[in-house]
Amino acid sequence: MSSITVYNVYSNYLKDRFGEKVYKLPIKLPLTCPNRDGCVGVGGCIFCGEEGGSFENLPSRISVKDQVIKNKEYISKRYKANKFISYFQNFTNTYMPIEEFKKVIKESIVEDIVGISISTRPDCVNEEYLRFLSEIKGKYNLEITMEIGLQTVNYHTLYKINRGHTLAEFIDSVLLCKKYGIRTCAHLILNLPWDDENDVIESAKIVSALKLDEVKLHALYILEDTVLGSLYNEGKISIISKEEYMERVITFLEYLNEDIIVQRIIGRAPKENSLFVNWNESWWKIRDSIVKNMEMRKTYQGKRCNYLNGKALKKFKK
Repeated sequence: MSSITVYNVYSNYLKDRFGEKVYKLPIKLPLTCPNRDGCVGVGGCIFCGEEGGSFENLPSRISVKDQVIKNKEYISKRYKANKFISYFQNFTNTYMPIEEFKKVIKESIVEDIVGISISTRPDCVNEEYLRFLSEIKGKYNLEITMEIGLQTVNYHTLYKINRGHTLAEFIDSVLLCKKYGIRTCAHLILNLPWDDENDVIESAKIVSALKLDEVKLHALYILEDTVLGSLYNEGKISIISKEEYMERVITFLEYLNEDIIVQRIIGRAPKENSLFVNWNESWWKIRDSIVKNMEMRKTYQGKRCNYLNGKALKKFKK
């Protein structure tokens, strides 16, 4: 078990929930996004490359079932794993006709699968899809999580990065998922050039107020041949220091409700065709430094989560 105790670690949750380690099996589909194909916009998010957020997956031409089986075989041998989550990772995995969605979800359910995680956008969460997932959850006794890409609660920044949605759609998607018993995870980038510490705090507060189940934090990486890459090369944006990113993560965790599972506090990123990745340092070293800093300060997830349930009325409590 992980020795990290300053935040609610995802791997610990999975081990407690399923009785042993559980590993995600990435699935890549030949998809796009509504802000790429003209439905809500064109060009996609200014930081997104051609892989759509995944860079180590099997080719999308391989069937979903075969991707799951191949990845399961590899991870089983390497880590002696017995239980797995089918993870639809790249682009927007609910942005397809409902019958096609049903087909790929069913194909991902093979032996030893205990859950399904689906990465998507807030404006691509719909009751018809959730109703189907709720049926699948009950029929196969699976834990199903919708991983929703929010990135920031700052609607000005959402516009600048060409997300094609606002905070309202995110709130709506979370409430819909809760209606159908589907778990929710928010993806957030804590070092977008237009955000500051107040945005980080507000992100933690909104995630906590909405009672999401999980969060996944990312550090922004910059790819060549993207709008963000051009802005970076032209000196029109700057990236905060590694130390400031670490401070933002600590602040976020302090304001985050202690019950919310933290999938990660910084992610891996591709080095090929990249202009900036994790300050040229291994992701796990940055993670370990954050944890060490929190331990030294005696701080922890939820320490400053004192703003819910009628905060102003506390003066009347005995």
